[in-house]
Amino acid sequence: MSLPALAPAFTLDAARAAGLRKDQVYGLLHTGQIERLGHAVYVRTGSIDPALAPLAAATALRPAATLCLTSALLHHDLTDQIPFGTDIALPRGQRHPAGFEHVTWRSFDPSTFDIGRDEFTAAEDLRLAVYSPERTIVDCFRLAHQEGADVAYTALRRWIRRRGSSPAALLRVAASFPKALPRIRQALEALL
Repeated sequence: MSLPALAPAFTLDAARAAGLRKDQVYGLLHTGQIERLGHAVYVRTGSIDPALAPLAAATALRPAATLCLTSALLHHDLTDQIPFGTDIALPRGQRHPAGFEHVTWRSFDPSTFDIGRDEFTAAEDLRLAVYSPERTIVDCFRLAHQEGADVAYTALRRWIRRRGSSPAALLRVAASFPKALPRIRQALEALL
């Protein structure tokens, strides 16, 4: 059986809309042409970088899904840490999808959720979201009690050394998060 025109990550409902019956989807799963990543969500085998597969599957279920924190730092090459799972943010109030292994779900305030949220092309016909380096650094400082202050400071040091990084841009993002702003100002003063 061949795969019809399905996105690299798709839901069971999308497969049905493309003309596949549930037993055909399970046949594709059995033959290894697709992989299940969560409850009723699948990815085409080999169609996407395995590191981005959980985000792609989460995006198929919740379009607002966004790569954040350590996973976003890794995406932006601002850390050497390899997270145990993929950090994915959703607006607070949205239910986290079920059945995902090795995903750490984060709930961010809906009023600031879109600040620094960028999209990138992960595969043909697949756009995913990740927080910008500036937003990710701000989030690491905001959540230093969970992520560790060393993660935030290391990312900030690496980011500052990059050509084109702008402390003013970082402070503009941080201004939307008043509790994190003083810590980020203090860290910038120490590093610059």
